[in-house]
Amino acid sequence: MVTGTGVRLLVGALIVACMALIGPSTPDGARVAKPLPADAPKDFVPNRVMTWNICNPCNASGFNVGRAAEIASYAPQVVGLQEACVRDVERIRDHLRYLYGLEYHVKYGSVLQSWSRCGGVPWNPGGFGQAILSAAPMTDRVNEEYPDGGSEDRGYMAVTTLVDGHPVRVFNTHLAQRRQEAVRAKQTRVLAKAVARHDRVIVLGDFNAEPDTPELTGMWGLATDADPGCGPKATGTCEPTTDWRSKFDYVFLRGFVPVDHGVHLTQYSDHDPLHADVGQS
Repeated sequence: MVTGTGVRLLVGALIVACMALIGPSTPDGARVAKPLPADAPKDFVPNRVMTWNICNPCNASGFNVGRAAEIASYAPQVVGLQEACVRDVERIRDHLRYLYGLEYHVKYGSVLQSWSRCGGVPWNPGGFGQAILSAAPMTDRVNEEYPDGGSEDRGYMAVTTLVDGHPVRVFNTHLAQRRQEAVRAKQTRVLAKAVARHDRVIVLGDFNAEPDTPELTGMWGLATDADPGCGPKATGTCEPTTDWRSKFDYVFLRGFVPVDHGVHLTQYSDHDPLHADVGQS
C-alpha cells in the first residue's frame, strides 16, 4: 500500500518528469509550435544563411517561440542574431530543437552584461550582444569589442563553420546606432581589416546604415551584398529591412555568389529577418 507521503512523492516526481519533457509553463517557455508555411524546409538548407536583429527591448510574452518559428520557416544553415540576450537565444534554440527538430550549435559574442536589458540577478546579469547559430559545429570563435562603440558598447564576433559544405569564416556584427556616422566609419574599418584576412567570408549584421553611406565604403570594397540589385550607389532597388523602411541589415559575401534572398515581414522585431542562399564563386 502506498502511504499519503508516498503518493505525494510520486506525484511530485511525475510533475518534475513532465516539466523536463514539456518545459516551463510560462507563456514564453510553453512549447506550443506555431504553424510553418506549407513550403517550409523539412531540414537545414545547407547553402542558406540568415541575419536578424531580434530587438531588445521588444521581448513581449511568447516572442521567442515566434522567433523560433520565423527561423524554422527558412531553416538556414547559419543564423546571425543581434541585440541578443543569452537567455533569449537559449530559449529560441530550445524551441527550434523541440518544436521543429532543428538542432543548432550556438556561440555568443556578448559585449555587455546587462541587468536592465537581459534580466537575471544583479550579481549575474545576462549577456547581451551577438550570437551565431549553426547547423554544423563552430570553431575558432573570436569576440571583439570595437574601440569606440558610440552610445553603447558594440562589437563583432566570428567563427569558422560550414556553408554549402565548405569551410567559411562567418562574421556577425552590430554597428553604432543611427546618427553616429563617424563612429560607424571607424567600426567598419576595424571590421574590414579582420574580414580582409580571409578569402571565403560571410558577414552578417545590422550596420545601422543605408548602402550609399560613406561608412560602408570599406565593406563594399571587400564584398558584395546578397541582394545583387543592391550596392553602394543609391539606386532605390535595395529591399528595406526595418519597420521604418530602411536597408540596415546585410549579408556581405566574399568568395561566394548570391543565388537567392528574401526579407520577411515579422511581428517579433522592428527588423525583418533576411535570408540569403549562396553559391561557390
